[in-house]
Amino acid sequence: MARLSRRTFIKSSALASTAFSFAISGTRSSGQIIGANETINIGVAGIRGRGSSHIDAFCAMPNVRVTYLIDPDSRLFAGRIKQVETRGGNTPKCVQDVRKALDDKDLHAISIATCNHWHSLMTIWACQAGKDVYVEKPCSHNVFEGRKCVEAARKYGRIVQHGTQSRASAGWARQVAAIASGKYGKLLVSKGYASKPRWTIGFKPVKDPPPELDYNLWLGPAPQLPYHENLVHYNWHWFWPTGNGEIGNQGVHQMDIARWAIPGATLPDWVISAGGRFVDEPQHNWKDQGETPNMQITVMGFGDTILLFEVRGLVGKAGPGGKKFDPIVDNEFYLEEGVIRNGKFYPKGKDQPEDLVKVDIKMGPGGQFENFIACMRSRKVEELHADIEVAHYSSALCHLGNISYRLGKEVSFAEAAKGLPDHELVAAAWKMLEENIQGALGVELTKLTCILGPKLAFDPKKEKFVNNPEADKLLTRDYRPPFVVPENV
Repeated sequence: MARLSRRTFIKSSALASTAFSFAISGTRSSGQIIGANETINIGVAGIRGRGSSHIDAFCAMPNVRVTYLIDPDSRLFAGRIKQVETRGGNTPKCVQDVRKALDDKDLHAISIATCNHWHSLMTIWACQAGKDVYVEKPCSHNVFEGRKCVEAARKYGRIVQHGTQSRASAGWARQVAAIASGKYGKLLVSKGYASKPRWTIGFKPVKDPPPELDYNLWLGPAPQLPYHENLVHYNWHWFWPTGNGEIGNQGVHQMDIARWAIPGATLPDWVISAGGRFVDEPQHNWKDQGETPNMQITVMGFGDTILLFEVRGLVGKAGPGGKKFDPIVDNEFYLEEGVIRNGKFYPKGKDQPEDLVKVDIKMGPGGQFENFIACMRSRKVEELHADIEVAHYSSALCHLGNISYRLGKEVSFAEAAKGLPDHELVAAAWKMLEENIQGALGVELTKLTCILGPKLAFDPKKEKFVNNPEADKLLTRDYRPPFVVPENV
């Protein structure tokens, strides 16, 4: 295992002793409406990938400045400083530790594009410091964290926006409104697809982290893990301590739309998930270093409505089996009278689609980033496209599917098919997953096994599983001090 150097340990210990120096500090941003002509100062945390888009978005807005760049990897600073200077006209401060930025009374908000395992703690710390928050999806690494984010936002009166941009889409809002209108009967199945190319990440050796990276800060709430280059900077998505798999990566966008379409839906009554991780590594029995599934079917119950979610990562190219399957990132809605697909209604028994029924929709101003800034100025939480409570519920659905999967048993594909809910659309989704694996990899399914998770009963109001302590353990995690998501925020 890669060890922390003595210098890094001492540095981290010193920071730990002042971890909450910013808490409830009554900064200028606390509770005060910022006028249209006043400048809002933003700190962007996590600046390598998605954070670059955050920088561009805020630098393009009038009276908004990116004043802090925050990342444990100092190798990224020079390029991003230049980006801010070119697009925003100012030179930002650079810090590896977010707590240093949160101590600044002139900072109004942070925009979080870090790894998933940092999202909630950083959100809570920012709320405690009197800052508003834009947090990338998923807002949490587990269900417990998401609820704590909601509590922190409400307790400290913060504006907290989630990076599920479809909430800013009038097109999706019209489809959801059409479903809610009742014109097409009850919604029977709300289906989401998040099938993007997720092939092998190979194997990277354990080594010492580079000196420019504060690996202790990068790990934060995660357990002490050996450093390897499949963690830093992108493939952390496919490891349980830091990511949530594809269902919690691209999938949370489509999961949010799928839940949005179910009238009144928060959390499900039950959940079950099945699948596995299969990649183009025949010499390693079709496995790589990753842990999360890249082929996964998840089914949830919301009263009389089923939410069906499909992840297939062996797409976009021809694998060893020679067959290519197309990526698909979309949503469909199956109602009593037909299907809503691609913004049109397809009636049962008819060949041609119809325009959707016209229903008035009400949306907050601007795109996702612009809406965040507008709500920072107005302090109107109700005008946020994706308030933190909306974020919590949709992120939690991804976590619940993963909990069923993680508690699953290794079975044959035939056994898994029998263990999933008896529904024609569920059966069709599983059959497509089977055909995809066999066609892309060129291997008979009888030579492989998959994971079938248990069907878990869930109490949406208590946000706990029903009489299942083993499953409840996975609603949270053991935190590594001082990076602890608190029970009382």
